[in-house]
Amino acid sequence: MRGLNGAVVVVTGGAAGIGAACVERFHAEGAQVVVADVQEELGRELVARLDGAEFVRTDVADETSIAALVDTVVERHGRLDVFFANAAVFGAVGPIAEQRTADVDLTITVNLRGVLLCLKHAARVMQPQRSGSIIVTASPGGIVGGAGPHVYSATKAGVIGLARSVAAELRDWGIRVNTLVPGAVVSQMTASAVVGDANALDAATEAMAGTAMLDRAGQPADIAGAVAFLASEDARYMTGSEVFVDAGYTHASGSAAFARESYAGRGALLEGGRSS
Repeated sequence: MRGLNGAVVVVTGGAAGIGAACVERFHAEGAQVVVADVQEELGRELVARLDGAEFVRTDVADETSIAALVDTVVERHGRLDVFFANAAVFGAVGPIAEQRTADVDLTITVNLRGVLLCLKHAARVMQPQRSGSIIVTASPGGIVGGAGPHVYSATKAGVIGLARSVAAELRDWGIRVNTLVPGAVVSQMTASAVVGDANALDAATEAMAGTAMLDRAGQPADIAGAVAFLASEDARYMTGSEVFVDAGYTHASGSAAFARESYAGRGALLEGGRSS
């Protein structure tokens, strides 16, 4: 992809799942990648395999942590070219009549407020540069009813609206803001929601097969190319857009089976991971 070699890239939720696959792709493209996550052990293991990659422990629920991340990157590298705001939790699950306020608050804090704060602090650095690419992660749940837990879906709808609005503001500084909408991708977070066990990746892969137009579950690496494209100069005429990498899931009206499992509360609250 044009423009990624030597680019300074931050990936939140970068220690696992889609985030880790994107870290690996950016590294392969020659970017200077910074992994930001609360999962310190996984994050450090990942960057140890990628020469020159860096890890900065970051909790997107804490604005001070996000600000420190951005300041650290600029101090080390002098600029910030790409910010991929990817960290999220499934969070509050179960029927609407049984929602727990603490779980609801955590989900909103990480998934929506956290993305807003990432946009805020990326923008304050990119505006003086008059350049940059920001990518946020949404979900079919933000568009299709029944495609995810209630509060998660609400936050992802909010992320889509937020990205469109911020894209309109930042256009005058040459900063692009786009939204990734990944489909049923196998990760610890989706395994927790679908089969009730974050480590049961094989079972999740089997359960998620056939939920979209392609008869298989997505893998994190299936998403990474689209993220690299959005970050690159090849996407220089794209901003305020949603890019669907979901095997047709959104436009096939989602999965009723997943909805039933989600509303039954089989997903687990992932307070520690915060990785898509």
